[in-house]
Amino acid sequence: MGNISIWQLLIVCAIVVLLFGTKKLRNIGSDLGSAFKGFKKAMKDDEEEKKLEDKPDAQFKEEKQEEKAKSDKDKV
Repeated sequence: MGNISIWQLLIVCAIVVLLFGTKKLRNIGSDLGSAFKGFKKAMKDDEEEKKLEDKPDAQFKEEKQEEKAKSDKDKV
């Protein structure tokens, strides 16, 4: 089983396409992509939340004001 040739992979791919169709496979691919993107966003949000919990309140407020000023400047 450790030695799979390219022809065997092509035959398996052809069977999968015949069974499911290209449209369904495309939908599955986009669903997996969006799920992965959502997972990455949730992990990033969780890390930011942990960082915010570790900071003192004064430092947190100061950083938020800086971010707001920066975003207001970018809008203009």
